[in-house]
Parts: sequence; structure tokens; C-alpha cells
Amino acid sequence: MSAEKPQYINFDEYIRQGDPAKRELAEAWRVAIGLQAVDGLKTSEFLQETARRNIEGEITIDEVKHLVNQYYITKTTHDEGDADMEEADRVSSNIMKVFSQPTFAFNTNGFISVHRRIFDGVMKHAGELRKYDITKKEWVLEGDTVSYLNWEDLRRALDYDIEQEREKGYSGLSTDDMIARITRFVSGIWQIHPFPEGNTRTTAVFTIQYLRSLGFYVANDLFAQHSWYFRNALVRANYRNVVKGVEYTPLYLERFFRNLLLGEQWDLRNRYLHIHPPKEWSVQPNLGVELVSDGQPTSTPTSTPTSTPTSLFYTDNKNIIRLVKAMGDKQYTVKEMMDMVGLRDRANFLEYSLNPAIAQGFVSMRYPDKPRHPRQSYLLTAKGTMLWKSLRKEDAKE
Repeated sequence: MSAEKPQYINFDEYIRQGDPAKRELAEAWRVAIGLQAVDGLKTSEFLQETARRNIEGEITIDEVKHLVNQYYITKTTHDEGDADMEEADRVSSNIMKVFSQPTFAFNTNGFISVHRRIFDGVMKHAGELRKYDITKKEWVLEGDTVSYLNWEDLRRALDYDIEQEREKGYSGLSTDDMIARITRFVSGIWQIHPFPEGNTRTTAVFTIQYLRSLGFYVANDLFAQHSWYFRNALVRANYRNVVKGVEYTPLYLERFFRNLLLGEQWDLRNRYLHIHPPKEWSVQPNLGVELVSDGQPTSTPTSTPTSTPTSLFYTDNKNIIRLVKAMGDKQYTVKEMMDMVGLRDRANFLEYSLNPAIAQGFVSMRYPDKPRHPRQSYLLTAKGTMLWKSLRKEDAKE
């Protein structure tokens, strides 16, 4: 490492450069580092410099992990807060390792594995379910706590929630219903709180992986920039106190996902999540619309959203459009898809239709971990389903 004092990374500069490899790494590092804020942790300048070298292609993620490990083994002077910084550095590099691997197991073992992998070398109980009940005082609840699941039922609850989500398709859902369902699922697995520590960071990483498996390859900046809002929104979604007049409300978490997946512009500051906010915090503004004096939105946008539902669920690739329209809500083999779209050249079909549809998140394999599975077939992702539905509506108007 250079003797010159390292500077904190300007992720936006890398993301604006246009180099796809560097942009992808910079976005992932921003999420990995930003998620540490949910537990009030900050990474070291050493980790920042090491991350920069990884983005520049000088070192691999495995070398990053080795360098971080060696740094703390050989560190001779220790300052107050070093333990927290070491945790942030190790967990950030571990999260990057998880992001670098394409495999994703959408089951209870997969969820537990995420905890084990991101807290490896940090917590003795990494990947172990808690064996006691917990409470946590929350600022947004005026010191009260969410009622977390009792420890005896943790695995059964995870099995149930994940299996229920797995069995449901997205073909009959509107965009609003899709957001509501994702919100319920993420809120539910977080409320189980299966681990002694690190539940929010584990839930966030698992959620990012799940959204990618559904075809949502949108930037995950919100997890980096608003990780504390994400946690407090989960708290509000799972808190009820009749005496204080507070009911469960998924609204704030839905707004987080609406910003993430639909490009809306809700103001994601924690002040709006307090159970008894002062008057000036009582209405959470949508920065994409103009508010009149009574706090109600008008139909006049004050700024252009960075993306829209149409742009996120649409493509101008005619081959992808043709394939999505043909597939609908069923699963098909390569040969069946070729027959449906009237093509005979397998290599041509893969290069210009199927592979681009997979790369853009509209189509996925039934067995993504085993590309050569003898019963391999293909189906639309949630993103692909939204495109299919919009295409059907357009055809119905003609």
C-alpha cells in the first residue's frame, strides 16, 4: 500500500465513467460499505483504498479479504473504535465476496448461509440461529421494541415464509400488488430475526440477491444511501401498540421499494418514521410531485424521475419482446421456444433472443445453478411478467 494517505472512494465517479466492470464493482462496494450504517459502523481508510484497488482491477476480492485479514493481524496500535471498524471492514469485504458469486439458494439454508458468509471471521455464531429471545430499544418507537419471534420457532417460520413466497407467481399482479408482496415477504423474514446479531444486513443482502433472481437489475444505491431508513421501515412494519395508537404500517417500506424498483422519489429520511413525529415531519413528501399547502400532492412533477415503471419493465429489443409474448406464464424448453417464435437455428436463437432476455432480467432458468440440467426449462422473471402484461394491454387496445 502506498505511503500516501488514502482518500475515500468517490463511487459516483466510477459509476459515471462508463466502464461496465468498474461500475458494477463500484455499485457493489457502495452497498457493502453503506450497509454497515445500520449498526452505526464505518469502514477504515485502509478498506477504502483496498476497495479502490479491487475496482481498478489490481486485486481480486479474495486478495481483498486476505489483505484485510493481514492488516488487523499485524496492526500494532489500537485506537478506540478499532473493533467496530474491523467488523465493518471484514463484513464489507465478505459481502463483496457474496455479490461476486452468481449462485443464490432461495431457501432457509440459503438465508442462513448468507449470514454465515458475511459474518465469517467476525462473529463466533455466524450462521447459527439464536437460542434465546431478544428485544431492542428503537428510537423511532420512543424506546419501545418490536416483538420478535420466539427462538424455538425460528427455522419453522423461515421455512414457511420462504416456501410461501416461492410458490406464488407474479403473473396476476399489478405493479402495486408486486411491491406490496415483496414488502410483506422482506418484512416477514426480518421480523423473525433468526440471528443474535446482523439480521438487517443479512436481510438486505438476501433481498438484493432475491430481487436480482426476479430480474430486477436496477442499481441498489438505496441500500447504501438509506440503509438506516430501510431498517427503521422494517421496524415500523412490524410494530403495533394499541395504547399508543400505533398500528403495523408497511407504507414506509413500500416507499423504499417503490423508489428502488419503480424510480419514484419518496424522501427517505428517518424523521418521517417516528411514531409521534412533530407536525413538520408528519407528511413524508414525494420529491417527484409538487405538494400544495394541505400536504396533498398535485399532478405536476417538480422533477423528472430517474426511471419509470415503463422503462424498468420494458425493452426495445424486438427479439426479446417476441419471446416474452410467446412465453407468457408458462415454462418451456429451448426447442419449444424456438418452435413458438418460428426459428430453426439454435445458435441464432440463443445469441439474439434467449441470452439477451436472460442478461436483461426478463427470462431465467428453472435450474440456474445447473445450466445443463436434463429437465432444464425457462420462464419469465417478475420483471419479464410485468413486460408480458404490458404487451398484452397494448395488444388489447389495438
